Amino acid sequence: MGMTMSQKILAAHANLKEVKAGQLISAELDLVLANDITGPVAIKEFKKAGVERVAQKDKIALVMDHFAPNKDIKSAQQCKTCRTFAIEQGIENFFDVGKMGIEHALLPEQGLVGAGDLVIGADSHTCTYGALGAFSTGVGSTDMAAGMIEQKCWFKVPSAIKFNLLGKLKPNVCGKDLILHIIGKIGVDGALYKSMEFVGEGVKSLTIDDRFTICNMAIEAGAKNGIFPVDEITLEYLNGRFKREIKAYYPDDDAEYDEVYDINLSAIVPTVSFPHLPENAKTPDEWGDIKIDQVVIGSCTNGHISDMRQAAEILKGRKVAKQVRAIIIPATNEIYLQCLKEGLLEIFINAGAIVSTPTCGPCLGGHMGILAENERCVSTTNRNFVGRMGHITSEIYLASPFVAAASAVLGRLASPEEL
Repeated sequence: MGMTMSQKILAAHANLKEVKAGQLISAELDLVLANDITGPVAIKEFKKAGVERVAQKDKIALVMDHFAPNKDIKSAQQCKTCRTFAIEQGIENFFDVGKMGIEHALLPEQGLVGAGDLVIGADSHTCTYGALGAFSTGVGSTDMAAGMIEQKCWFKVPSAIKFNLLGKLKPNVCGKDLILHIIGKIGVDGALYKSMEFVGEGVKSLTIDDRFTICNMAIEAGAKNGIFPVDEITLEYLNGRFKREIKAYYPDDDAEYDEVYDINLSAIVPTVSFPHLPENAKTPDEWGDIKIDQVVIGSCTNGHISDMRQAAEILKGRKVAKQVRAIIIPATNEIYLQCLKEGLLEIFINAGAIVSTPTCGPCLGGHMGILAENERCVSTTNRNFVGRMGHITSEIYLASPFVAAASAVLGRLASPEEL
């Protein structure tokens, strides 16, 4: 029996000719990642093990992004712990204020992850890098510590679901709408510990940012990872960024899949996940009149330059509704600067929005946009669980930048076609 893309990457890093779903393997890692929340826990476990030095200091990344710039004393201590450890260990890829960005946008941008890589991160959205043809997945802080010690990790080889993409997305529809549609179709446990593999002619119509968004939210369907095949779009993104050898893996013709879904991209419409699960996906005919208090455009899911351009396209020459707070967060400094060069920041500010330094901020209820009692937010983030952004009675509606920007203007959940 043949192998899927994910299985081939795992086999190569385990130095095996083949692997099968359910098999336990030990595999070499190309990168181990943590942030200012998970890093201190991993560092504590590292020290508890009595190990003096990390295995490979150039294959570890620590990114201060969740509560940075620090919002209080505790978050400052978290970052200090990571900063001190990075200095002690000589970790090259340490990203702090002024150099940092939201980790899952920053690491691809910096060329630290690429095609054929095997990456673990002490953050569930590490699955983002599958957009580049990598196997990347989230782990606990203890596994992160073990990865720093040995540069290896144990894996149970996942089975897979194939998503055969056909056609092309319509205007004002993007990768966020597609992944919300898929999660609405299969549920938040529909791909539990499986690889979501996206193939088909429709792949070539998706931008690299679309692919980042789709793989980022694979975990919201319970998946172990999401992955796209390497193509010209992937190679164009990696060119000049990724310094190591590009290794492209493609599924065998006889690869085994638990399920196969054919998805016509041209049939996808603006899609929003209602509270309090990403699987509560609804299309405009089901939305009704939902008045809102806040809009957030950013995060590791939708803080890319294309997301900023989409938001600016809607907000240009328009004003944010009086009762709405619009918060826009470019995912990295490079993206922030590109927004500046293109005049997007001026569009946002003239519309009545604010623009933040790169940070996870409000996505996890950290800072820069906490919700009060009974407030509603349309957000381009990835989770809308109870209390995720603040008060337990607040509500989060997950949406694309197009929908979020249109909602900011109209003061209610709205499709861009309404403007």
